[in-house]
Formats: sequence, structure tokens, C-alpha cells
Amino acid sequence: MTVSKRIFDIVVSLFVGLIALPILLVLAVVLVISEGRPLFYISERMRSPTEPFALIKLRTMRVGAGDGGVTGGNKQARMSSMHRLLRRSRLDELPQLWNVLRGDISLVGPRPPLRVYVEAYPDIYTEVLQSRPGITGLASLRFHGHEEMLLAQCGDAEQTDEVYRRRCIPRKAQLDLIYQKHRSVCFDLALLLETAARPFRRR
Repeated sequence: MTVSKRIFDIVVSLFVGLIALPILLVLAVVLVISEGRPLFYISERMRSPTEPFALIKLRTMRVGAGDGGVTGGNKQARMSSMHRLLRRSRLDELPQLWNVLRGDISLVGPRPPLRVYVEAYPDIYTEVLQSRPGITGLASLRFHGHEEMLLAQCGDAEQTDEVYRRRCIPRKAQLDLIYQKHRSVCFDLALLLETAARPFRRR
């Protein structure tokens, strides 16, 4: 990670964090009352092919759903309407600003993968994870809707995993490598602005 990108991450994260803090506090109260504890969900992700870290999010699935892979149609029943709202708006990812400040991830980059996929596809992730993973990124913006559609049609964990491996990982990697080739502070800023505007667009 370049010095300019790291400085950009810290400055923007602090600025957004200060603005978002009241929103996060309100969400915390609402979630504890409506959904109970725990408030946060901690998941092991990889920031490099060999370095794991603890990714923090607001919990958007009922307790006991586990993290055995990506979320598909088989897990929809475990999400409340509040959970779905948080996912659609990406407000569940606000706590990841802490991961950015820690240096685990960047604001913009490939989404941090689960260890199981990094170990299964070392050639892909050795290239992809040359960029520090991020909260948002080119693949997140361009492929997320299609990925959701594909995985929503899956009826069990095995089918979800198979579709994700076969149809999502290769395409997302292509987009992540395009970002890697053209990454810059200006490109990061453009992707962040697009991410911020996304919840206000019609689905």
C-alpha cells in the first residue's frame, strides 16, 4: 500500500467515522432492542494469502447462522427485515472503518475473502491480494447485484458454495485486477462516491 493511499484511508475514515458515529449509535440501540445480542459479527478474513484478520460488521443474521461460506438463498430465512435493510444500505459495514484505521484493509480494494477460498484458489488470490482488501471496490460495485441474484437462487450451502466458486470468484477477480492496474487516489475517490450514492438509487 502506498503512503498516499494510506494517508487517504486514514483521513477519510476519520472524517466519515465522526459523521457516522451518531448513526452507528442509533443503529446499535435499535438492533439490541429488536434483534438482541451480540451486536457485532466478527469473521476471519484474509488480507494477504497468508495473513488473516478479524473483520467486524454489524450482525445481519440470526445467531447460529455461522460463517460456513457466502450468503445465498439458503440463509434468507435467518435474516430479518432489519438485517436486509442493513445489507442493502451497507450500513452493516460501518464498523469496518475500524479495520481501515488498524491497517487491516483499505477503503477501496477487493473484498477480503474467506480463508477457504484463498486456500482453494492460490493462483487467483496471490494476484488479487497484491491490493489491500477494501470495504468497497470495482468488483463490489459492478458485480454485487449479479452475485446476489445468482446466490439467491441457491437452495442449500453446497449449491451456494459451488455457484460462488464457479461463477463469482473468476469474474470478481477479473474486476479486481482491472482496479489493481488502474488504482489511484482519484480512482478510489470516484468509487467511494459511487458507493455512497448507491443506497439512494432505485433498485
